[in-house]
Amino acid sequence: MTPELMDKLNRFREKALARDVPSADVERWLDAARPCATLSPHVDGPVVGRLGGPLMLPADVPGPEGFDEMHLIASLDLAALPEDTTSLPLPQDGRLLLFAHPDPLDAYGTAIYIPAGTPVEERHVERDYSPQDWLAELDLQLREELRLRYDVSLPDHDSIVDPAEHPRAKELREAWSEVRGEDLRLTKWSQLQIDGYAMDEYGEVDPVASSAWWAAEEEDRPDSGEPPRPEDWVLLAQWHPDISGWEGAFVYWAITRQDVAARRFDQVYVSMFFAP
Repeated sequence: MTPELMDKLNRFREKALARDVPSADVERWLDAARPCATLSPHVDGPVVGRLGGPLMLPADVPGPEGFDEMHLIASLDLAALPEDTTSLPLPQDGRLLLFAHPDPLDAYGTAIYIPAGTPVEERHVERDYSPQDWLAELDLQLREELRLRYDVSLPDHDSIVDPAEHPRAKELREAWSEVRGEDLRLTKWSQLQIDGYAMDEYGEVDPVASSAWWAAEEEDRPDSGEPPRPEDWVLLAQWHPDISGWEGAFVYWAITRQDVAARRFDQVYVSMFFAP
């Protein structure tokens, strides 16, 4: 673990102990820590992708349903993302494109994996909105390079915490919320997180668990095996945009670990949290 990550966990430890949480409870909570990658234009690490940008796709890849209403949120160069930044079985090369229609009432999206060496061409998509629309502002925001910061994540939702095992969960989550807030200011609220735990302003129902439930209702698997269990689901990515009025917005791409390993990124489930 890097000195920066140790410092982050120590900041959490100090804030939790200051709330009179017993040391044993703090350390038990820290056992649940997960590695993750924070990607932002405002950190100093290597470039691993970009927000938005031109849409480059293989000529024989059809646009997914609703393509003209979705936005290319990020394009990631997986060869530039070190394997030890996350616990996900991601491909070691190629590009991963994350799409979303970030509507608080009707969010949806997809992900497309393009293997290394695949010929691509620019795909133009017509947008049906005025320059004053917030979606036009979104397109203007999606132009910057994404740089890597090694990071770590802790549980942030009541629904994934066993109160018998963690009786001081409320204070522990409050301490972690302070640490998260400090780090969000460092990235100027513009960041994409890969792996780890999801976050939102309410901290009640975990968006990854919700995605598992909703996806089960819309089950359309590419194989005839057993459907994935909720515990198989992971956070592929989480986007916190730097857009006026969107300070409380998060977009999530959740997927099963099995689908990541099998490169079935089109099985991703996209949802959104928005607290104006």
